[in-house]
Amino acid sequence: MKKTRKSAIKYGKATARQILNKKNNYMVYLVMEKQLNTVGSSTYEKIKHDIIFGQLVPGSKLKLELIKSQYEASVSTLRETLNRLASEGFVLAEEQRGFYVTEVSQKDLIEIAKLRVLLECHALKASVESGDDDWEGNLVAAHHKLQLMEKKMIAGDVSEKETWKRYDWEFHLAVIEACNSKNLLDLHSILYDKYLRYQMLVFTFRGDEAAQEHHKIFEAALSRNGTEAARLLEAHIINGLEHTLAAM
Repeated sequence: MKKTRKSAIKYGKATARQILNKKNNYMVYLVMEKQLNTVGSSTYEKIKHDIIFGQLVPGSKLKLELIKSQYEASVSTLRETLNRLASEGFVLAEEQRGFYVTEVSQKDLIEIAKLRVLLECHALKASVESGDDDWEGNLVAAHHKLQLMEKKMIAGDVSEKETWKRYDWEFHLAVIEACNSKNLLDLHSILYDKYLRYQMLVFTFRGDEAAQEHHKIFEAALSRNGTEAARLLEAHIINGLEHTLAAM
């Protein structure tokens, strides 16, 4: 009886130890998985940034062995990242040939701008209709930051072009953010980045004209005039397209 009891205690300890080890292993796995996801996300953001802002030239080959030290990532992480960017249209993945930064063209820019008009104007109308007080507050703040940056640039200080485009993005997002469609916002984000890439390649700033357009869109949205705000937004996008095309 004593022997049986001792065996049971011993067995119980062994089982508890196994459970504890499994739990510790699982926790280690979760930590490692989180670290890998963080590395992958960071690598994605860095490469996408360098494509948008022209550090990675259109048409250039992305050789995994060469860029792994630049982005401090493994070949497997890079391959996964580049495939993700290929699915979004920033990278071209060719079987047996590798990865290339997607080329640019006037035709592609025109198509991107038209899609922006289609999605962003639709989202704007829905957002104006359903936006609450928090939406209004975010829109006011986003417009204020963009307006201050545009005044600096109009005065001749163009040293913060990345900050300018971040504020521009935040304003356009704030206008449509209450559209209640995550899928629409995700698609718009990709399109905006593609459009931004062209603007950064030729670095176009339309000055006071663009600032006034932003202000009119802002006022129409706050007044809950979705139709007028959408009309102004479409004109704003087309004017920006024409300006960029002329600079290409």
